[in-house]
Amino acid sequence: MLAANLYQYNPIDDIEALFRQTNAVERRSSNEVVIEVAGKWDNMLLFFAWEEKMNCLHISCLINLKPQNVELPSIFELLALINEDLWVGYFSYWEEMQMPIFRHSMFINPEEFDLSTKISNVVNIAITECERAYPVFHAVLKQNIPPRKALLPTVLM
Repeated sequence: MLAANLYQYNPIDDIEALFRQTNAVERRSSNEVVIEVAGKWDNMLLFFAWEEKMNCLHISCLINLKPQNVELPSIFELLALINEDLWVGYFSYWEEMQMPIFRHSMFINPEEFDLSTKISNVVNIAITECERAYPVFHAVLKQNIPPRKALLPTVLM
């Protein structure tokens, strides 16, 4: 439901309504919501933040994997290698949480009418990319396998 004045519209309301029926939803502020989603490998946290002045929605998907005895250069090498194949969004390392995270931002056009479909598509991309990358992150972060070896074609499918 897009208001006549874009600055009154807050996509966080739509996101909260979209997920409330099936997922754990925590509204942190009027412009932020966190949603826990079940993944193939583990639960993931989706973070949504609305920047009203920029008409921009930021989406992050946190992968629940903390490194064990892995040095940051290996993590950053893996991020660079994985990001080379992405068309939408990118992976980074959230140092405070010590976990990989998928990030994407999208501008909201005031003339768009079907934002829920657009948001759902980006959420699906984020979850799909996290699911696809999880075994590789696990190999590097938990088993200390070198990034290039972890990315062999048999691992990422």
